[in-house]
Amino acid sequence: MTTTLSAPEHAQPAPQAAPEPRWIKPSVAALLLGTGLLYLWDLAKTGWGNDFYAMAAQAGTWSWKALFFGSLDPGNVVTVDKPPFSLWAMGLSGRIFGFSSWSLLVPDALAGVASVGLLYLAVRRLSGPGAGLLAGAALAVTPVAALMFRYDNPDAFLVLLLVAGAYCVVRALDKASTLWLVLAGVAIGFGFLDKMLQAFLVVPAFVLAYAVAAPTSLGRRIGQLFAAAGAVVVSAGWWVLVVALWPVADRPYISGSTDNTVLELAFGYNGLGRIFGEGRGGGGVTPPTGARGGFGGGAFGGQTGLTRLFSGEFGAEASWLLPAALIGLVAGLWFTRRAPRTDRTRAALLIWGGWTVVTVLVFSYMSGIIHPYYTVALAPGIAATLGISARELWRGRANFAARAVLAVMLAVSAVWGFVLLDRTPAWQPWLRYALLVLSALAVVALLFGADRFRRLGPAVAVVGLCGALLGTASFTFATAATAHSGGTPSSGPAVASGRGFGGFGGGGGRGGFGEGQADTAVIDLLKNTTTKWAAAQSGAMQSAGLALSSGRPVLAIGGFSGSDPAPTLQQFQQYVAAGDIHYYVAGGRGGFGGGRGTSGEIQTWVEQNFAPSTVGGTTVYDLTKSIS
Repeated sequence: MTTTLSAPEHAQPAPQAAPEPRWIKPSVAALLLGTGLLYLWDLAKTGWGNDFYAMAAQAGTWSWKALFFGSLDPGNVVTVDKPPFSLWAMGLSGRIFGFSSWSLLVPDALAGVASVGLLYLAVRRLSGPGAGLLAGAALAVTPVAALMFRYDNPDAFLVLLLVAGAYCVVRALDKASTLWLVLAGVAIGFGFLDKMLQAFLVVPAFVLAYAVAAPTSLGRRIGQLFAAAGAVVVSAGWWVLVVALWPVADRPYISGSTDNTVLELAFGYNGLGRIFGEGRGGGGVTPPTGARGGFGGGAFGGQTGLTRLFSGEFGAEASWLLPAALIGLVAGLWFTRRAPRTDRTRAALLIWGGWTVVTVLVFSYMSGIIHPYYTVALAPGIAATLGISARELWRGRANFAARAVLAVMLAVSAVWGFVLLDRTPAWQPWLRYALLVLSALAVVALLFGADRFRRLGPAVAVVGLCGALLGTASFTFATAATAHSGGTPSSGPAVASGRGFGGFGGGGGRGGFGEGQADTAVIDLLKNTTTKWAAAQSGAMQSAGLALSSGRPVLAIGGFSGSDPAPTLQQFQQYVAAGDIHYYVAGGRGGFGGGRGTSGEIQTWVEQNFAPSTVGGTTVYDLTKSIS
């Protein structure tokens, strides 16, 4: 960018050509060690996090087959409603270290540290170590990153795989490498095996950056992109193919699908249904009448539109630096408009800025199920775009236009940070005024050129960075210090849960989908069983709590929501006749589908054929003692 400000006719030289300053390695070490401390410290206080995924990880420690399919129980009746990539990591960790809260969550925390490190390497390669360090730090102190990298939802590994894909694209741009571009496709393919079509949101940016900036002929670029597309298909499709070819009677039901196939799940409930609001809730549940967008868009995500990511619970997750990043993207593309086709700065902005813009648009307008924590997929794009544009504008600050844009970015970040902090006025009110003062000092210094004096430049940079990052960093530290649980956690301090940041999960650790409070008397009962399944219960929301607390397998009838046709009534009757299930626990919350469909039929059959008893405060049926 700075080259085009002073001499547009020359390509920007590679930052790696200059000798590396001595402060780089200690700074990188501090970044990674600090990130590790932030994400790993007192990790076990989160408990099982999202019980739904923890239940499946637990099943994977008992059964290799359950690990492969992502089954909710070792008997392999029904899977989770996502592909199993993250469960593979958590299940293997549980097998190696013993299944516990720590072994469950450590893989996600390490994925966070690796994401920060890879982001640094990717940004550094095209824009230098300063930009890389700023990008890595911005990702590390994004509140939703601290939330998801300390949790067992699939999003942590999705971010790692997407950042790895971007790093491979950056390496491919160096010498038009087919191998690195194919590896980028492999990363995207495995991202599909983590969270399906969401992994493809970065593909337009990757394709555009390579098609524009790769240093080779157009024909070769097109051929390489097709090769990368083939790598995506192979790396994503192998598991899909295995599941499709596996005898249906010998594998679990694919939860969330309508026809027991992975492709229908990918393009239905987890695909077009998420974008257009057509389809069902988790596990095939039909939304209640009047629910907007398949009960997701309205119930969880608020109204669609460009303001969504800045309002309500979404705002505090990842939007702190988003306005500045968008301003920096526009400025960067403008200043590099006359640069050669292979300009490194523009290529970097196309990768990370394209990532950001496409994801922002999809998240803003999707009408189906969307949770605020999905925005963790935005965090690397925002962080990298900000790091690249801020560093390049700083390099070109001899030009007043560059200096003015940088000042505007800083001022916008301060004002937006103040607004976000003001949404929780009772929590550390001094912070929002401190960031305003620091940012104002840096903005004035930039506009009047004080940064151009040799001794004042570093001071202005430090003050500006403190002002820009103070708000997001404070919310990130509060997030890491707060225990979270349930299927819809949110970032920020515990007090935020009462002001729109808590949503259905809450920074204060309040529950949500995927979390059930198990009766201790029932747990003691299940611990003494020796059957294949200690118990069965409708839906995974509460049955997960039974399995995790008792350490015994529990059959989650109907999967996540209790609405999947697995097991069928006939299959359930066969399990009971064979003595495979000891108890049926009443009170399962089958989402919007509880008590209907197959789970309702099973419940009715149990009530008609077995006598109820009260254990603690829960109704339990002993399936080994029929009344008929």
